Amino acid sequence: MKRVETPTEVLQVEIERINDKGFGYAHYVHPPKQGSQGKHLHLNIPYTVPGDVVEVTVPNASGRKKATRDYDALIKPSPMRNLTIPHDDRVISGTPLIYMNYQEQLKYKENLVKQFLTDKGFDSSVVSPIVGMENPNRYRNKMELTFGSNNTLGMHQQGNYRNVIDMKDSYIAPETMIDVKQIIQSWQLRHHIPGYEKESRTGVLRHLLMRQSFTTNELMIVIYATVSPDAYTDAIGELKQLLLERFSQLASLQWIVNVTSFERLHADNKYLLHGREYIMDQLNGFDYRIWPDTFFQANPVQAEKMVQIAMEMANVQADMRILDLYCGVGTFSLPLAKTCSELAGIEIVESSIVSARRNASDNAIGNTTFFVNDAKNGLRTLNEDWGMPDMLLINPPRSGAGGKVMRAIGRLGTEKVIYVSCSPKSLADDLVSLLPFGYRLKQVVPVDQFPHTNHVECVVLMSKDAPTE
Repeated sequence: MKRVETPTEVLQVEIERINDKGFGYAHYVHPPKQGSQGKHLHLNIPYTVPGDVVEVTVPNASGRKKATRDYDALIKPSPMRNLTIPHDDRVISGTPLIYMNYQEQLKYKENLVKQFLTDKGFDSSVVSPIVGMENPNRYRNKMELTFGSNNTLGMHQQGNYRNVIDMKDSYIAPETMIDVKQIIQSWQLRHHIPGYEKESRTGVLRHLLMRQSFTTNELMIVIYATVSPDAYTDAIGELKQLLLERFSQLASLQWIVNVTSFERLHADNKYLLHGREYIMDQLNGFDYRIWPDTFFQANPVQAEKMVQIAMEMANVQADMRILDLYCGVGTFSLPLAKTCSELAGIEIVESSIVSARRNASDNAIGNTTFFVNDAKNGLRTLNEDWGMPDMLLINPPRSGAGGKVMRAIGRLGTEKVIYVSCSPKSLADDLVSLLPFGYRLKQVVPVDQFPHTNHVECVVLMSKDAPTE
């Protein structure tokens, strides 16, 4: 039977809400045909705001149930829309909420946290007002860009990971990083060094990583490539000279060979072209050594606020013993250890534990013990190797800790659990697992760690109800 293609349609739709990926969502119902009801079409439209009325072209519209499409024209802007932002993919990449007025972004994220908690049966009245930023622009101390096979250098297009948008500027990147990007891209084009093409696995340049401390001002530049720098000795010598002449704060310039993995920060071989392998950074008055693969909070202004909120919730006493689960390099460990009796940290990434130990030493903190282990097994062996903590802080990845780890925390039985979350959905899922162990949700403080994106962080206090007499 010959398939009948339905025609492309141009539709006018109103954006109802923002979905969890930052797309505007619209629902369109086709006019009913004789003897049948109208078909429903669910549309995800990037860079729109609730209340926008947009025109969108949808191929085979009446033959599909859902589609993700860019809009063709803004027919009527929402009252929430920031009309001062030009529509230029080379500037807005990585910022799906950039067209939403900042105060509306904060309301959206606070309501998102409340909704996920309510859906799991929690009382949303414990959610405090979200902690926003006075200046929500150029806040990132780290940027990872991708070299495209068509000489682009930027971020992946929202909804189309294969397409790299050539970044001209950014609302979230410091101007120094924009300057670095422009110099390296001009150098690449001048020397005809091809970007990496994933499907054919050909090309040379894969990723550009930039880190800059907002306190020490030290700058790190790392190029990930498929060949050693020996293949481009003269060109790399020129690049080094250009960067040193332009950036006196350049403390680390590295070339990392990544052949065997698609992971952005994977290293098969490392070549230090200038300076040292790390830069020095500070957070809440503590010194940290930051390597290319170090997980460190990307928004230091808001990260300091999160640490302070966690410290207030913890109400640390001098005789307390504290466990930091998923401790990383010690972002929360060091401030907690400064005021408690003893602190243990558990982290599965061995290089992070090495860094955490070194960071504790650099800051003259001697009451810490750090273990390399996964969360579940680390909790099981904790009593044998270290003892019972009085309080536990958990800061898992975006996917959350999972039911098995949360139940292990419940069985451990510490009176107080502080959960630092980067996903309200996984947060709500995880917190449910603590309820059978007598824990209750006491306080939730949302923090806008990543303005203009759909992400929101939370600092949460769970504690056991006092036993009734």
